[in-house]
Formats: sequence, C-alpha cells, structure tokens
Amino acid sequence: MKTLYWIARALARSTFSATGGGLEVVGADKRLHQGGAIIAANHTSYLDPPIVAATYETPVAFLARKTLFRNFGAWLYPRLNAFPIDRDHADLQTIKSILKKLRMGQRVMMFPEGTRSEDGKLTEAKPGIGMLVAKSGVPVQPVHILGAYEAFPKGGKFRPQRIQVRIGDPVVFDPADLKEKSREAYQRIADQLMSAIAALGEDDPA
Repeated sequence: MKTLYWIARALARSTFSATGGGLEVVGADKRLHQGGAIIAANHTSYLDPPIVAATYETPVAFLARKTLFRNFGAWLYPRLNAFPIDRDHADLQTIKSILKKLRMGQRVMMFPEGTRSEDGKLTEAKPGIGMLVAKSGVPVQPVHILGAYEAFPKGGKFRPQRIQVRIGDPVVFDPADLKEKSREAYQRIADQLMSAIAALGEDDPA
C-alpha cells in the first residue's frame, strides 16, 4: 500500500466534492476491485487519472509518460502507483511491466486512445491495448468520464464542473481475435473496446 496514493485519492475526492457539483459514479456495483484487470477509459483531461483513482475503492495503477519520472517526479510518481511508459517507442520492457502488474492481480488504468483528445471527442484506439488485452487474458472494464474536458481541457485552465463516471460490464471479445497474433486482430480488439466506451457515453444512465 502506498500511503501517498491514499492521501492523493482522498484529496481528489474532497476536491471534486467541494467544486462543480461533485463526483457521481454510475454503475458503481460493476467496479472490479479485486484481481488483475484493465480499466479502459476515454482521455480528455489531466484530471482523468485522479478521477478514476477516486472512483475505485482499491488501488489502480497508472501509466505515465516516462519524461515525468525525472528529479522529484522519480520519487513522486511511483508513490502515486504510476509507472513509466514511452508513448513514442513502447518497448518490450514496458509491455512486460504492464503484464506483470496484471498477473500480480493489480488493476491497471489505460487510455485506448493513447493521449488526450484535443476537442473532448473520442478518437481512434491504438492497437497496443488490443495486444495487451489478448496477452493478459484479464477482464477489461470500459469507463466513460464526462465533464473532465469541460473542467480541465488540454492546454486550458481549471474550471469547476460536475464529473460523472460511467462504468460498464467487462467487454466480451471475439475469441478468434484474442487468439490471432496480428496487428489487425489487435486493432479489432481495440476498436471493440472503444465502441464499448463510446456506448457508455451515449446511454442515459437513468
């Protein structure tokens, strides 16, 4: 357990509660709190990782670009349950690190789109997450975050907003795609996952 992680999570929860109408979780009963799992969410804001951390009752590991792990960041980010990834040149060691965490029973948050959306709209998923889904064999839970873009968009300033997190059932993928080791199959898995995330954003939670 990382003490700083829980402190940061508590701070995030109190901040969201005190500003912009708070944090609402739709589908809370579906959350995967135990065992290895991929938590896959849309990505529009700096706030997305703390929003997900505040949503789940057990620790969630995060991928962060490796340039953040310098100087003070090298001390800070591991204590926030984050580990480095080279987004431009994803290497074998990074893939092994992710798979190891999943096989050790951790929940790992990933953004299928790879980077933040410029306009708040969903973009195409990268095939890399499809490969990790196929190789890990763990449940994959789609999550759609609403309000984060309006609160803190890329290149913008923070503006308090009500945040809603919609959590879906684990995605059931085509067994043939999970067995096929090709970029095309990995892309189909990634696309199916992104469709599940998109559907959560379109449905009326009521």
